[in-house]
Amino acid sequence: MKLVFFRGKVPNFGDELNLHVWPALLPRDFLDEDESELFVGIGSIIGTQLDPKARKFVMGSGYAGYMGLPDVHDGSWDIRFVRGPQTAKKLDIAPELAICDSAVLLRAMELPAPAAGIGIAFMPHYESLERGNWAEACRLAGMTLIDATEPVDKVLSQLRGAKLLITEAMHGAIVADALRTPWIAAKPIYGGHHMKWLDWAGALDIDLRMNLLKPTSVLEYYIGRTGRGGGQGKVGKLSRSPLARLPNSILTQAAARHLQEMAKLEPQLSADSKIARATERAQDAVASFVQSRVSVS
Repeated sequence: MKLVFFRGKVPNFGDELNLHVWPALLPRDFLDEDESELFVGIGSIIGTQLDPKARKFVMGSGYAGYMGLPDVHDGSWDIRFVRGPQTAKKLDIAPELAICDSAVLLRAMELPAPAAGIGIAFMPHYESLERGNWAEACRLAGMTLIDATEPVDKVLSQLRGAKLLITEAMHGAIVADALRTPWIAAKPIYGGHHMKWLDWAGALDIDLRMNLLKPTSVLEYYIGRTGRGGGQGKVGKLSRSPLARLPNSILTQAAARHLQEMAKLEPQLSADSKIARATERAQDAVASFVQSRVSVS
């Protein structure tokens, strides 16, 4: 059974969690390279891009509209649980399968020690790191930048050590919430990333407050205004050119001031009882699945 998850040009914390969580929680040699069976793990990976002939086992994944909507009732899908109620509704499956994003299982694992000196941190979406000037914005705001493309252990340590996390990256909030680090949601500049936040929040009965995030570059400003997610083309080239140096600097300074204002907002956390119950249900679902495979073999 092969583990499948999204991998782009650069590593992304939310997706790379799959290589951290599943080998630690599943029996040794449970996963292999047999593509006739697919273990569909953390991330918005449910879609028509998965091999229709393969048997697909879903463990806390979500549907975000990035790919086509699959018919999960065609006999090739075995859904143990999904990220949230919006995914369950889209797939037309039982609402009780909307347990939580499976990154909640980090609560059942040994984790790296909290990093010292983090204070207030900001975690941009990994795409924003390339499109904007967030390192400079964080420097100006006096915050720690948490880079979603850094190794998972480092990011986990920073999230554990943060006093407060402002995050555009959904898995920043998911993991911070699981580890009980207060967080403030920054509405992703690219609108295509919004729905999945509501999906996860619904599973934990979080009354999600999405706060405006100001752009740090001409390209981010363009994406925010048009809803287009690509970083190529004339606007992308302009944003990287000397002509954009002044407007980019003005935007970055404004974004830094806005981050400082965001840090004064009331942070969020799911209820202790909700996160504990979701963790227990996710563990039970994984254990039941493993037992069913052991029985078959």
